[in-house]
Amino acid sequence: MGDEILLAIDNGTQSVRALLFDLRGNLVGKSQVKLDNYQCVQPGWMEHSPEEFWTALCKACHALWANTAVKPHQVRALVVTTQRGTVINLDKHGQVLRPAIIWADQRMAQARKKYGLLWESAFLLAGLRDTISAFERQAEAVWIAQNQPELWAQTDKFLLLSGYLHYHLTGEMVDAVGNQVGYVPFDHKKGAWAAASDWKWQCLSMTPSMMPTLVPNGTVIGTLTATAAADTGLPQGLAVVAGASDKACEVIGAGSLTPDIACLSYGTTATINTNTPRYVEAVPYIPPYPSAMPGYYNTEIQITRGYWMVSWFAAQFGLNEQIRAEKEGVTPEHFFDELLHSVPAGSHGLVLQPYWNPGVRIPGPEARGGIIGFSEVHTRAHIYRAIIEGLAYALREAGERIAKRSKTPLHLVRVAGGGSQSNAAMQITADIFNLPAERPALYEASGLGAAILASVGLGLHADFPTAIREMTRVGQRFEPIAANAQLYEQLYTDVYQRMYGRLQPLYRALRDIVGRTTPE
Repeated sequence: MGDEILLAIDNGTQSVRALLFDLRGNLVGKSQVKLDNYQCVQPGWMEHSPEEFWTALCKACHALWANTAVKPHQVRALVVTTQRGTVINLDKHGQVLRPAIIWADQRMAQARKKYGLLWESAFLLAGLRDTISAFERQAEAVWIAQNQPELWAQTDKFLLLSGYLHYHLTGEMVDAVGNQVGYVPFDHKKGAWAAASDWKWQCLSMTPSMMPTLVPNGTVIGTLTATAAADTGLPQGLAVVAGASDKACEVIGAGSLTPDIACLSYGTTATINTNTPRYVEAVPYIPPYPSAMPGYYNTEIQITRGYWMVSWFAAQFGLNEQIRAEKEGVTPEHFFDELLHSVPAGSHGLVLQPYWNPGVRIPGPEARGGIIGFSEVHTRAHIYRAIIEGLAYALREAGERIAKRSKTPLHLVRVAGGGSQSNAAMQITADIFNLPAERPALYEASGLGAAILASVGLGLHADFPTAIREMTRVGQRFEPIAANAQLYEQLYTDVYQRMYGRLQPLYRALRDIVGRTTPE
């Protein structure tokens, strides 16, 4: 069993990574191909060529064999995990009809559907009308149907990126339950496509025939075709296993098996997740996402701009670090821990609300970012530390919401994603949550989670507890510093938690005056 090798493809937003794991969770081979050819046809739009996603996957596979002693014939199976909510239209011949609309795209459709008197009355009674209107506005399928009706009429299959890659690999229109995150007609409670009578089909102008076949995570969905084998350098007939979305895989790759362990993702979108066998809506009427573990759920809450704010800070205030980074051949973020260490806990009273791009319900759609407490002592270093603290405050608030709704207190946080590599950010997290904060020993948590899923699906490990015990390890652990935790508790309770309620009328006034549109 120790010689079994699993190949995980992690198609993220910034790169495609091909990752080889053994059954002890050791990373025995890695290659990476950057994704930087995104198109922004209009402000706020974000698209990418689907064919280039496939080309990048193939390049990453070919590059593996130059960096490892593992040979292609030693790979037992391939499993895919991808960025979530990226959608692709195919015609009846399986050909791409338009560029993929990426999850970060901000275009909005016009909410206009009428569902009949009984439905509308039920929506109003349940307080769902705003949620449904938001679903309509943000659904890519609705935008395409409104703005490109001829193209929509040619659409035979509407796939997420995971389903598109599965089609390239196996020739089958199949996707995993664990990938269904986005504006698709999915029943999150049942883990299946919604019933024919569900309002989502009407809203999205879809029919069931347009969707791929859904299978449980860990299912062998097919084998590598001759064409895919030639394109990737892998053996024809290699088993392809149904994976799950990158965040879902990250949760189990970080070892977050039970609902008392929160998994924080410090990525472009910052998230807090727990893994639970119960269907729990952390926000009423907003369903939990499917877990990588079949039959489980992820109670995820997002801070949609998250650690993108680090890049924003670098662009606006990080010229010194950019100059140093160019000289030393590293990224500007490499030097940002120095800024965090130069400012004490609490940033001398500077408190930031990280709603640069708010969600639909948490917070309300009118919200904007806010910073309060400026005085003459504050520098750009204070602003940076306030960003990291503000993100931790927001995630703690979300964690408390999840704990209350699930009736399960949090005892530990595991932190993955790029921001987790900062020791200073990890310590701030431990202090603000007043809980131990751990990061996985292996940075590639999403890919490892996909490999764990495949190992259980293939029977190479008996179950998820066994696989997680055998394949995950904790890296560094950060304990709360008592004095810092006490200070943060006061700032969080007496200041941060009151900010949104006090500022909401002003945010609404700003929305009415200048709107939420991206500037031309």
